[in-house]
Formats: sequence, C-alpha cells, structure tokens
Amino acid sequence: MQRILSTYLSVSRKLTPEFLAQVAENGFTAVEVFCSRAHFDYSSNDEIRALAGMLEHHRLQLASLHAPTSKDTSAMRESGIPLSVCEVERVRRIEAMDELKRAIDVAEELPFSRMVLHMGGSRETADPRKRDAAFSTLEHLVLHAKHVGVTLCVENTVSEMGQPAYLRAFVDETRLTGLRFNFDIGHAHLSDGPEAERIEKAFEPMRELVASVHLHDNHGEKDEHLSPYDGSIDWGVAIPILQSATEKNLAITLELKEKTGADAPGMTEQLASARTAMDRFEKELR
Repeated sequence: MQRILSTYLSVSRKLTPEFLAQVAENGFTAVEVFCSRAHFDYSSNDEIRALAGMLEHHRLQLASLHAPTSKDTSAMRESGIPLSVCEVERVRRIEAMDELKRAIDVAEELPFSRMVLHMGGSRETADPRKRDAAFSTLEHLVLHAKHVGVTLCVENTVSEMGQPAYLRAFVDETRLTGLRFNFDIGHAHLSDGPEAERIEKAFEPMRELVASVHLHDNHGEKDEHLSPYDGSIDWGVAIPILQSATEKNLAITLELKEKTGADAPGMTEQLASARTAMDRFEKELR
C-alpha cells in the first residue's frame, strides 16, 4: 500500500519544502495536494514547477489533487466565494468549471492520476436543476481530465447531493462512465442511522466505482479529521468493508486537519502521530 498524505494538514499556510521534508521523513511516499491558491497556486506555472522540484528532491509522488472548493481573489487570501459543479446560474457554473479545469491542467506539467471533488457545498440540497447543472459541468470535466490522464473522483459528503446513494444514482442515470468515487470514511461515519452500520451502508452503493479513499476518524458528531483510532470508528469493522471494494488497489489517502491552539502539538508531533496510526492501520489491513 502506498502511503499518501493529504496536504490538507497544512492548508492554512503555504506549501513549503520543509513540510514536504517532514512528510517524507515520516514514511509517506506520496501526497494529495489541496488546491487553494493560498496553499498551492495551481494556476501559476512557477508554483507548479517549484512543487515538481520539491517532490523530486524529497522523493515524493503527486498521487492526486483535491479540487478547489472556493475561488481565491489573491495568492494569499481566499475570497470565500464557493465553487460548485451544481451551480444553477450559468455564469457562475462556467466560472467554477474553468477554475476546476485550471487545477486539472496541472497534469500537463506535473502528472497525477486523480482529482477528488465534491458534489456542491456542504449543505447542498437535492434539486433537479442542480442535478442537471452537475451533469453539464461534469460531462465537460470528465472529458477534459481524460485528455491529460486524470480520473475524476466524486467524494461522498454529508450534504443531500453528496450522499452515496444519490451519487450512485446520478452516475447510473447520467451514464457518466468516466466518473469514479472517492470514499470518505470520516464523512460516512457522520451519516444517519446506527453508528455501527453507517460505514457499510455508505460504502455499499459506491463499492463498484470506488477508486480512492480518504482516511480519517471522528466521534460521529462533527468532521474532526482525526488520525485513525483517535475517534469512534470501529476499524475492525471498517477495514474489511474497504477490502471488499471492487478495485483491489485502492489509493488510500490520510486526510487530517491540523490541531491548533495553545496546547496543540506541533507539526512534527502531529506527523509522528499520523505515522503511528498508519503503521497500525497497515498492519490490520494486511
């Protein structure tokens, strides 16, 4: 299993050689870079080349990108304007599509195999107009990504349009055969129903089309992005569910949120803790 870490862990700051050095020192061999211009400006050829150099220097692979979720007005500050493939207003939908294309186009200079994206925002309600908008956008994006060797993976979220059953029905009905899923196990743990059944219920409709996984934990109430075994997910139950995926070479990415505050451990300690959790997870996966 390739050890992949999402740079979401340091998304609040610029992606630096020092952070990537620590990632490599803790046994990770690849990264998923989160596309926020304040973190990594995917529209800048200079930054793309700089990232390529940093990855090569630290012997890290770019496994995937996480699509931008908001539009930045500058390289150092996010505007807070959400980007959504479900945008009903045509002008804003085209703006979102163009921004996502810019992220996909990174592959022309720095190859990667997958881009993870959301079906709208965290509170996206199911709406036939939004569904049609998503189909129009994703139809174009799937083709655009295919030309540079990138597979789009839609992630399950806690919104109505991000529910696993909704996503599977969307793919089946639209016949977007090039689209795959990224199964977010932490988000699945936040779904409705008995806690012991949530992950299996969420995974079932996605099983055949899951190409990648976001790995993190929580206590079943909010999206904490903790290391595995630090929340309430029963990994003894969850791991066999992941192993049942149709795709036997799942790309599993550890997606953690930085701990902040006066008593929070530093990045060195957080990465060491992540390594320990991955050691245990890999042992149980085998």
